[in-house]
Amino acid sequence: MECQNVAMKLYHNPRCSKSRQALALLEARGLAPEVIRYLEQPPDAATLDGICKALNAEPAALVRFKDEAARQLGLKADDARPREAWLALLAANPALIERPILVVGTRAVVGRPPEAVLSLI
Repeated sequence: MECQNVAMKLYHNPRCSKSRQALALLEARGLAPEVIRYLEQPPDAATLDGICKALNAEPAALVRFKDEAARQLGLKADDARPREAWLALLAANPALIERPILVVGTRAVVGRPPEAVLSLI
């Protein structure tokens, strides 16, 4: 895929080493994705729904269940919540969102490990 002409968005947390590594991998290849610091600019539920569709995943797949915030909210991977409830929860608590996420056109990948972002370029 020629990424120079396709919109690339990296949902990024600069405090996360994996997120920094993914950005560095892209930049080393001469790519400059739009960097969205999702803790400062939280995506709304509709944007998160689009990301999930691009990932071909349910919203619960984006939740960092081992994070302290998830424990405080009592979240579990097998919680029986409707899709809309997960999306609203993630929109209201962006720290729960797995990172980094690279979106290229209509496809997306979670950068865990960071090299996974290279699968879209």
